Amino acid sequence: MREELYVSGRHLAHIDPHLEIWGAPIAIYLFIGGLAAGLILFANLFYLRGKADEFAMTVKVSTLITPIIIVIGLMLLIYDLHHKLYFWQLFLHFRITSPMSWGAWTLSVIMIPAIFWPLMYLDDIIEYLKERNPKCKITGVLIWANNIAKKIKILQFLLDLARKNQKMMAYISIVLATILGVYTGILLSAFNARPLWNSAILGPLFLTSGISTAAALLMWLTNNPKERKLYSKIDLLLISVELFLIIHMFMGMVAGTQTQYDTAMMFLGGSYTVVFWIGVVALGLVFPAFLEILELNHLKVPTWLPALLVLVGGLIFRFIMVYAGQASSYNLF
Repeated sequence: MREELYVSGRHLAHIDPHLEIWGAPIAIYLFIGGLAAGLILFANLFYLRGKADEFAMTVKVSTLITPIIIVIGLMLLIYDLHHKLYFWQLFLHFRITSPMSWGAWTLSVIMIPAIFWPLMYLDDIIEYLKERNPKCKITGVLIWANNIAKKIKILQFLLDLARKNQKMMAYISIVLATILGVYTGILLSAFNARPLWNSAILGPLFLTSGISTAAALLMWLTNNPKERKLYSKIDLLLISVELFLIIHMFMGMVAGTQTQYDTAMMFLGGSYTVVFWIGVVALGLVFPAFLEILELNHLKVPTWLPALLVLVGGLIFRFIMVYAGQASSYNLF
């Protein structure tokens, strides 16, 4: 029989040699949150600019995706909880200092306009899908759902109320979407014990990345050349901002304390160097930006390719930030 006495608090499961609490569900949850925030932002911004009919994919059709992915995000959040049966307590209390509380409530509140928005445009969405692909099976489901919705008087009353106050709903949705996009980064940066996460840049960086993934998805889905060209330009701008924020984040770490410097070395020669600079920066940002520049200069480039690269790069970025952040520690350096 071997007895061991730990007096330092080290060698604990999921804590030593590094933290192992958050995994794939949280990484996907952060990705979904940023994507949903971007889709809501674009839909409401272009509605306020009077582009609802011209940019039908952005303002009308894409909003069908938003409530679905928000529900998936909430399910992932609940799945990751240790005491899953008590998830409902998150929605009975609000703690202003808790990023998790902000996230749970923001996702819940934003679900209201996210559900009502596509319902207001359901007739237009069905017509759009019929014109684009008459054999689309989703159209049949939407027609069935629309027929049921029209028979529910309370729902029609609420939809009429929403239409009368649609402009106000759009402004509120933009604010909520911005909070949601920033929150996906603040959720990590609130944990000061993790050097990689302890940065004020994460909020703007995650917001920019989320909007970029939404722009890429809309560029992929739309069949409107003008809409596609606009999102190519928007995504180029967002990629430039994202690269600036990433470089600025590492410059701050390298010029900081020894712990911050050693954390930066995880990406500048360490175990995360290849996957980050090739998987995220090169293939997820620089290469799709190059393809979008070619497309804007009238060279034939498959639209799905840069869009898919941006989406995959955004997902990999969140996986890396979640896992590398837990691997970084003041105790290790």
